[in-house]
Formats: sequence, structure tokens, C-alpha cells
Amino acid sequence: MDSVQIHECIKLLTEAVRHWQSPAVTIVSQREGNPFKVLISCILSLRTQDKTTGPASERLFALADTPEKMVELAPDVIEKAIYPVGFYRNKTKQIIGICHTLLDAYQGKVPDDLNELLKLKGVGRKTANLVVTLGFAKPGICVDTHVHRICNRWGYVATKTPEETEFTLRNKLPREYWLQINDLLVTFGQNHCSPLSPRCSTCPLAGLCDRVAVGKSR
Repeated sequence: MDSVQIHECIKLLTEAVRHWQSPAVTIVSQREGNPFKVLISCILSLRTQDKTTGPASERLFALADTPEKMVELAPDVIEKAIYPVGFYRNKTKQIIGICHTLLDAYQGKVPDDLNELLKLKGVGRKTANLVVTLGFAKPGICVDTHVHRICNRWGYVATKTPEETEFTLRNKLPREYWLQINDLLVTFGQNHCSPLSPRCSTCPLAGLCDRVAVGKSR
């Protein structure tokens, strides 16, 4: 896939994903428009399926929807609310720690700057970029396993890690697509372009995809 074809690719993807549900964190951002909730939902979503992340986020935010309220909750109350997300005990400690940092260093507000977000303990580039794009609608490129895998499968990038993919896309992907690329490819990856045996025979992007490293497909 070349730099000209990416425009047709995004157009086809936008149409294809209309039939599937958006990722859980995207739903939170669309419903709430609250950077703090986007940040906490991102943390809950790590190594956790969307069907678990969404309800866990709702249960937690029903108890506390600001850093001030969150630090007033006992750890076991948070654990119970977010269970069974992956590593729920560690995530409870992380959430409490982040909330204290937000209160101590940022007047209780989630920063809208990527570098400031990366100072929060446990927040990596994926989460920081997602908060910037979904929480503040500012330019950023969030690269998770779906974005990394599919962009390499297309032949649009040739990278080894998600971080390398992010920086390559920052130089190559038209800026008009930065905000939507993660949402499109996560939805597409969850529902159609799977890691193993992707559905190439019915893929709307079949004519654009180089199918790099694709062995068995459907």
C-alpha cells in the first residue's frame, strides 16, 4: 500500500466499521467527553477485552468520577468495582497513584500534553496518545497491537514495535487521519482482520493490502 492508496483505504475502512461497535474507550469518550474518564478507562482496558472494560468503567465512575472522589475510595472498593479486568489489583494502585499526582501536580486536571501524561506512573505512549486524541481531540497517533499489526500487514509500514510504528506513521500518515486511525483499526482488527487466519476473501481492502506475513486466511 502506498501513500496515494491510504486515502482510499481510510474511506473504505470508515464505511466498513459502521456495522460494528466502537472500542469501549471510544464509547466512553463519545458519551462523556471527559479526559479523566478516558484516562481511567484506558488503564482499565489494558490486557482486558472491551466486553469487560465497558461495564467495569461504568461501575467505577458510578462511585467516583473525579480524582478527588477517587482517592476517597478504599482500595478494596475500587477492586470490587473493576473486577474482573486484568491485573485489577495493580490497576487499583495505579489509579489511586495517578489521582494523587493529578491533585498534587495538576490541580486535579488531566494534562492535555503528551509529555506531561507520560510523567504519570504507568502511563505509556498508547494510553497518553489515546487521552490526547479522545479526551482533548488534539493531534496524536495511538498505536496498539491492532494498529501495529494491520499497518504492517498492509505494507504501509515495515516496523518491529508499536512505538516504531507510531513514529513512522507520524511522518507518513496524512494528519487528517491521525485522530481516527486507532478507532478504525481497533474496530477492524477486533471484528475482521484478526491476527491469525484473517478474513481476506471478504475484506473490502483486499485490493489494497499487500498481505505481508499472512499465511493461512479465510
